[in-house]
Amino acid sequence: MSESGSALAVFGGGCFWCVEAVYQQLNGVLYVEPGYAGGEIEHPDYEQVCAGRSGHIEVASIHYDPNQISYEQLLDVFFATHNPTTLDRQGADVGSQYRSVIFCQDATQEAQARHKIDWLQSEGVFADPVVTELRLATKVWPAETYHRDYYARHPQQGYCQLVIAPKLGKLRAGFAGLLRASTP
Repeated sequence: MSESGSALAVFGGGCFWCVEAVYQQLNGVLYVEPGYAGGEIEHPDYEQVCAGRSGHIEVASIHYDPNQISYEQLLDVFFATHNPTTLDRQGADVGSQYRSVIFCQDATQEAQARHKIDWLQSEGVFADPVVTELRLATKVWPAETYHRDYYARHPQQGYCQLVIAPKLGKLRAGFAGLLRASTP
């Protein structure tokens, strides 16, 4: 946890527009930044990442207040709002840049994430094995400005309606107690 009382979680669960839109709805989440992590080049851009030329994964950096929402709750939302059983794919988004991954910021996050995955497997929550990768924290390169707040700025756009809106519906149905008071 940083001196300011905030903590960081970095998740890749397909398109970062989806992950960002989901976590922006949660009480205790201070802000979310879309970005690129885990690749081989510095300062990657969207075109390089989408083409699979940089080795990066689309991620969201979730800055949160652990006094209001726990890392375990963030993990619960993560596993409920994307498919952690498909390797390098989320729906129509296909490629290693869309893999399910958690960039653990410390040993505690790694232990909690590993425990959550083990629990999901042992309880048979998913019909297929969870393929979410656990990686050590790494540099997250910020995505271009036009990616920030994408769903909030384009809620009627086709991708937002077909892909993001259903994830938000799952969030509202399963995690109503975690939502911001202003969330519809």
